[in-house]
Order: sequence, then C-alpha cells, then structure tokens
Amino acid sequence: MIVGSCSSAGKSLLVTALCRIFARQGVRVAPFKAQNLSNNAAVCPDGSEIGRAQAVQAEAAGITPTADMNPLLLKPGADGSCQVVLMGTALGEGSIQLYRERGNELWSSVTAALDRLRSAYDLVIIEGAGSIAELNMTAHDMVNMNVARYAHAPVLLVGDIERGGIFAQLLGTLWLLPPEERACVKGFIVNKFHGDMSLFDDGVRILQERSSLPVLGVIPYVEDLGLPEEDAACLDVPVTDRGHEGDIDIAVIRLPHIANFDDFDPLAMEDGVHVRYVSSARELGTPAAVILPGTRSTMGDLAWLRETGLAGAILDMAHHGTPVAGICGGYQMIGSLIRDPDHVESSVQEAAGLGLLHHLTTFRGAKTTHQVQARVTSSLGWLSSLVGQSLRGYEIHMGTTEGGAPWLNLTRRGDRPVSVADGGISADGRVWGCYVHGIFANQNVRQAWLASLDWRGPGGERQPEGHGRSIDRLADTVLCALDMQQLQHVIDEQ
Repeated sequence: MIVGSCSSAGKSLLVTALCRIFARQGVRVAPFKAQNLSNNAAVCPDGSEIGRAQAVQAEAAGITPTADMNPLLLKPGADGSCQVVLMGTALGEGSIQLYRERGNELWSSVTAALDRLRSAYDLVIIEGAGSIAELNMTAHDMVNMNVARYAHAPVLLVGDIERGGIFAQLLGTLWLLPPEERACVKGFIVNKFHGDMSLFDDGVRILQERSSLPVLGVIPYVEDLGLPEEDAACLDVPVTDRGHEGDIDIAVIRLPHIANFDDFDPLAMEDGVHVRYVSSARELGTPAAVILPGTRSTMGDLAWLRETGLAGAILDMAHHGTPVAGICGGYQMIGSLIRDPDHVESSVQEAAGLGLLHHLTTFRGAKTTHQVQARVTSSLGWLSSLVGQSLRGYEIHMGTTEGGAPWLNLTRRGDRPVSVADGGISADGRVWGCYVHGIFANQNVRQAWLASLDWRGPGGERQPEGHGRSIDRLADTVLCALDMQQLQHVIDEQ
C-alpha cells in the first residue's frame, strides 16, 4: 500500500509507475483505491464509473478497468452535497453525514471488491488518500490505514519534498500513528526531488536514524508527463506559464465544480497550443477560444458565471466572433434553458442558459454512463472536413438535451449499437458543444478544431493513443530511483 503524508504527494503517479514496472516483469498486477473524492472520473467498458487515476493505473498494468478498482467514488456538488457512486453506479445525492451513516454497508462493498482483486491478481497495489494522520477522520476511515490493516498490507509512506518540511511530513506522520498502525509502515519514499540527488544523502540518513525505517528511494520530479490529475486541486495553483509567443491561447473556465478537466490535456500537449484555466473575467483576456467544461453542478456553476461577470464576458466575446465550446455541463450551459423539475441537481426549478445555442436540457434521476462511439453528421463550420468520420469517448451526465442542431450520432454505447443524436452547433460553427468527454483525444477532431483557430500544427503527426509513452517515462524514472530489491523484500515478507 502506498500512502501519503499529505494530499498531492504523488501517490497516484507512484502506483501508476509500479503497476507498469511489475506488469513488465510479467506479474499480474492491479490497482485499488477504496474511496476517491473527485469529480475527475472515468467510465469502464461496462458503463461503471470510477476515479480517473485508477483507470490510468489499470492502463499502466495492461488490464481492463473495473469498479472493483475504486468501489467508492464521492463526487462533490453544490451546497455541501455529494453524489455517492458505489461499485460504479450512482446511489444519489446526499451529505457526507449520510455517507457516514451508511458506513458499514460501504465498508462491506470496499472489502469485497478488494478481496475479488486479491483472488484474481498476483499483486494488488493499494493507494491511500490525503494524509494518513488526519486524526479527526480516523473513526470513519475507509481508504487509509483501516484498509492496510484489513489486507495485512505492508505500507510505504510518501512525502513531497517539493513542498518543504519533508522531515516533519514523514517523521511527524509516522509518530502520530497509533502503535498498531505504525507497525504497518515498512519504509519511506521521498518524492518530487529537484536537482542533485546527492544533496539529500544526509536527509536519507537522518530519516532512517530517527525512524528505524529504510528510505526506499528519492524520486526526481518528472516534468510534463501529461497524465490526468486525480482531482482539481492542481488547478488552484497560480498559473506562471503564459505559453510562447504565437501559441493558440485557449481559456478553459475553472468552474467551482469542474469535472473531467483532463478532457483538455490532449489540446495542451499539441505544439503551439497553450491551455489555461481562468476563474474571473479579469483573467479571461482575449483568448483564441473559450471552453466551458464539465461540472458536477450545472445550475450552481451557471449562477456563479453570472455572479462573477464571466457569463457576460463570454457572451460579449462570442458575439464578436470568439469561438466557444461546451463539453457536458458546459454544453448544457450554452443552451437556452435548463430545467430541474425533480430537483435532481439543485433547488432551482429552471434557469436560463447562456443562449448561445438553442437547446433545452431537463434533469432526470437516471445517470448516463457509457463508453461511446460516434459519427460526425454535420458539415457546419470546422466540421466540414469531418463529415462521416468516427470518434470515441465516454458519457457521464445527468439530464437529456433536446433541440438545436445536433452534429453527432452516437452509434455505440458500450457493446450495444444505438442511434442517438448528440451535440449542437451554430450556423457558422463557432459555437458548439456535446456530451462526449474525451472528444479531444481524437486526433481528427482535435486538429480540425485547432486548425479553425488558425493553428499551424505538425501536419498530421499522430500522438500515441492512450498514455503509454508518458507511463513508460514515469516508470523508467521510478525504476531507476527506487530500490526494487528492497521493495520486493517488503512484499515477500507478507
């Protein structure tokens, strides 16, 4: 089990790297995270919903992602609400208190999922969440040391040296644990080191002397991996990179309940494209295009757009010719009207959309989660070169949308043939949206839209599908920095 001294210590990436390292050795390895608190989700082939990080870890292990790898997913919404997704299926909205009241039922599902993975694989690498020394939360722990103790799993504690205070992080965390949990910890990993590794030789000695535990490795910081982040915390870091002169500047609105923002990673990885996240009209500037992303609270975030002045700024830019795109919740927002008669998402009965497209969205109780294939059916604007072409992605949304000018036809949901119209587009093609997450991972769609923004790209050079190259680079870095013989000894001792 890989646990952390704090959030964003790099646990997810280390599990990803270890899944690839052991898979290369022929070990049947699977990832597991009992509980995720994130709106960045993935859809498995069977339509179940899990955390994005566990889907990437499954890719690293060379296996198909399943709900067993993340049996409990909590998706924060507006007003302190939280959607509980259990074994890939949404149970509905509730508060954290409701989640706690159902603790025994949820714990049974968590342990059953872990047991199934352990019976099917040679090695399961478990990921913790946040810090394992959140003393006020230990009574309700379903993801950290209670899981380690249930599984009798050896624990490696990861600290983030980039934040500073690495000795307080690792030693303080260890010393705060009760004796029975401290005994589970078999070693430290120092993560995100910049510069000459030999400068931390004394640090390794001090950690080992004060803890009587080995330091299994000092992992260097890996730049520009392009792997999806586990949650939106990374977007709260002030942006210092302003791109290069001549780059296509794309502004993604950093909604309060933004979801699945890894949709835009493929855009950011293209040469000559700069993607930035903005939270105010002042930050918006004059981008080449604006994207409204997915959200867990369409109604609430639409109200926020108006309160911050972003709605007015986006409308003004759209009326002056700036392209605007909406994905999932963002697609709902750019329509004419959003209705919530059953109060599925909020206490608001209905709200006017931004009116950039002429469609109507109605929220109902059922949640749509599918991997999808689709075909482009419109030739308006930038779609003219794509008519009849296919694309892949996935759906995660509440509500149905009607009217407007659809430009996609969903041809498959999972393994089931369908014929479902999706999306909307303006007559000049400048404003468009759809429900398909992952749409920019399709090179034909991504580069056709960027070309309409006067992007001069690499002339058709294809990015590899999936995250294979980035995962390999990460795994190679970790393999060189980690004492694999000592790690194997820790595993074999169990």
